[in-house]
Amino acid sequence: MKIQVLNTPEEVDRRSAEAILRQIESRPCSVVGLSTGRTTCGVHKALVELCREKRPDLSKVTFFGIDEIAGVPREYSGACYTMLKTQVIDPLGIKDDNFLMLPTYSADFPADCARFTEELSRRGGIDFILLGLGENAHLGFNQPGTPFDSGCRVAEMTPELEQRVRRETATPDETRLGGVTLGLADIFSAGKLVLAAKGCDKAPAVKAMAEVKPSEKIPASVLQLHSDVTILIDREAASLL
Repeated sequence: MKIQVLNTPEEVDRRSAEAILRQIESRPCSVVGLSTGRTTCGVHKALVELCREKRPDLSKVTFFGIDEIAGVPREYSGACYTMLKTQVIDPLGIKDDNFLMLPTYSADFPADCARFTEELSRRGGIDFILLGLGENAHLGFNQPGTPFDSGCRVAEMTPELEQRVRRETATPDETRLGGVTLGLADIFSAGKLVLAAKGCDKAPAVKAMAEVKPSEKIPASVLQLHSDVTILIDREAASLL
């Protein structure tokens, strides 16, 4: 695990975007995973700016989201599909065939999860994933207690996230909400991982991820065991190291 402490959040965004671009330039048919959230939206903006500046060939790159909210329309502003489409896919002119997402609705989520991971494998496997870090050290919807060998599946939301989604979408209590996510084993299978974290609220999770012995109580601690992980953090996120 390589940890780079940068001076500002903007530097974290730019360095993360540069890592994605290097992957694409080294393998034009790369399969690249993206995460959504407060941290990675800045990375997405930097990636779009960088690609407009450098003009790489993106025609063979597959982008995919590592997780999705289940039980809401894809058009919901907080759906990972809509966020990635708005922040990255449409601005970069990525073809629909080269953008893969887990579904928000399904009659058979396990079958859809299996098809999703099979399609990633068919395209050559996961080359690169950009990760965000939850305040409790979760990755995707892999909350504390998730087995390190977990696969793609429906997972529970935290109560705080579920309450926010219900409020924003006027979803009644009888409608089940959840998350669909790559498992920790799926994430670990990527050839290269880059995790971005910014702000003092992420400092405890950064410390636990980097310094505590790998434990399923701290999902992101699995990254200590990966052979090619770069952690990009600003000074506030690094304050407890």
